[in-house]
Amino acid sequence: MKKIYVAGHSGLVGSAIERVLRQQGETNIVSRSSKELDLTNPIAVEDFFKKERPDEVYLAAAKVGGIVANNTFPADMININLRIQTNVIDTAYRHGVQKLLFLGSTCIYPRECPQPIKEEYLLTGHLEITNDAYAIAKIAGIKMCQAYNRQHGTDYRAVMPSNVYGPGDNFHPENNHLAAGLMRKFHEAKINGTKAVLWGTGTPRREFLYCEDLARGCIHVLNAPKEDFAKTGGFVNLGPGYDLEIRNFAEILAKVVGYNDDFLYDSSRPDGTMRKLTDVSKATGLGWKPQISLEEGLKRMYNWYTQGLKDGTVRI
Repeated sequence: MKKIYVAGHSGLVGSAIERVLRQQGETNIVSRSSKELDLTNPIAVEDFFKKERPDEVYLAAAKVGGIVANNTFPADMININLRIQTNVIDTAYRHGVQKLLFLGSTCIYPRECPQPIKEEYLLTGHLEITNDAYAIAKIAGIKMCQAYNRQHGTDYRAVMPSNVYGPGDNFHPENNHLAAGLMRKFHEAKINGTKAVLWGTGTPRREFLYCEDLARGCIHVLNAPKEDFAKTGGFVNLGPGYDLEIRNFAEILAKVVGYNDDFLYDSSRPDGTMRKLTDVSKATGLGWKPQISLEEGLKRMYNWYTQGLKDGTVRI
């Protein structure tokens, strides 16, 4: 039975990948927390691969954050992510791992990009300045996988997910992603009887992909026939195939949370990229498509969040 290593198994995406793998009957899964294995330490990574010898790797471990974290800690974003990627990808190759999936982000694409965004638009323009350090690290990860395939004959693939949400997300007030940040604001405003204040103007458009849909997409992409995946050019976008304005998303989320008051916008805060709708035709051409509706996914996420507040398992 093949052994699968899920790097970043305690995070939003990694935990979803591990759950779905187990749902699909995989039991020989190995993982380590960041306290048990520092992926920025090449010696520790070498020792891990030497001991465990996994057959497949899902590289979901990363230093991540929302617009504030990316804008405030660019050195951390590029330094930590480059070190994690380099250590895991190179060590996997040297220990005979033939199949690896690298998790990127749609922030790799230029700020001013034709819509919907095709994979071919990579490196055709300037990046969004608020997250360019993180984006450059992720671009390097894609190129590293492609380079190892070309030079060493490995089968390393990459996916670029849109905004991901769901159980396991980070609800830190400054370092969260959009869905978790808004959910926390609406929940606390409901509990405290205050008005929720949203950052920016509410007019940018975003996609939202439920974490287990992404996990199924990752597994599907890694297991797609090699000749089929080769036609994609080395990486594929994963998203729901549609976007909506943040203010419309906020209205749906407020209803799920049960926050019935008006909410305000702080236009002094940055909007980020105004739109980044991804073209997912290459992924759907491989036979993948999302299964969970936005409202259903948000309901599952909110149930997990409120239960986590009670038992202290939510990351805040």
